[in-house]
Amino acid sequence: MKRVVSVSLGSSKRDKATEAEFLGEKFIIERRGTDGDYNKALQVLKELDGKVDAIGLGGIDVYLYAGGRRYAIKDGLRLLQAVKITPAVDGSGLKNTLEREVVRELARMGIITPKSKVLLVSGVDRFGMAEALVETGAEVIFGDLIFALGIPIPIRKISTLNFLAAILLPIITKLPFQILYPTGKEQEVREKKSKNDRYYHWADIIAGDYLYIKKHLPERIDGKIILTNTTTREDVEELKNRGAKMLVTTTPVLNGRSFGTNVMEGVLLTLLNKKWEEVTSEDYLKLLKELGFKPNIIELN
Repeated sequence: MKRVVSVSLGSSKRDKATEAEFLGEKFIIERRGTDGDYNKALQVLKELDGKVDAIGLGGIDVYLYAGGRRYAIKDGLRLLQAVKITPAVDGSGLKNTLEREVVRELARMGIITPKSKVLLVSGVDRFGMAEALVETGAEVIFGDLIFALGIPIPIRKISTLNFLAAILLPIITKLPFQILYPTGKEQEVREKKSKNDRYYHWADIIAGDYLYIKKHLPERIDGKIILTNTTTREDVEELKNRGAKMLVTTTPVLNGRSFGTNVMEGVLLTLLNKKWEEVTSEDYLKLLKELGFKPNIIELN
């Protein structure tokens, strides 16, 4: 049986282990949170190296993408380089392929239309989703400045996002990752009601990383569609109680939760039996078609 483990800087309260089968191959899929402890994450990675079939890096990105360029995050790269034997991934391969195809499928289904108003909480973290949303003709606000840097300026064009990324990411990627993204106990902390709530209320569809969405989530999101992944049963119940209309997850639901793109990319990498740097987008797209991955849609209200 194959074993894929996601080592996350996130809260251990969201840990989960389950078994699944893909293309006749049985897998144990596991998430292990380190509660924001970077050194503990390094230790766990070194302990697992050579003992599992693939490792996903969760709660942190290794690479961010914008405008056709790749920017390495210093802290993420250090984690990746700590793994010497086992193939390790950060989910960016699926963000570029699976999430792009999910948006196109939702457009074909009429869930996303040129009249839709979409808040994507971070475009550089979800570059495939960002580009695909723009392709649909929907009106999109990219919340990178608002939610990552605390600058209350919405980005309304992907060309602006790419321009700002080229200026800011070479600097930002050298900062401690905890400044940019909630890790450990910070994942349980909610922002109090703020002026940024208006962007949630403006949107028909709220998309992107779930922990970013959750951190800034207003008390009421009546009628909203949430497009994300890495949701637990408790998350689904909370979205329902707050009035969300629909939840769409880009990764399959396994035993009551959708796992992150990093661990699912680890599954695909194991099936492909290739090194991460050797895998192409075409490899992933072909395998995704064989697996029959489709967006998981839950009607909430």
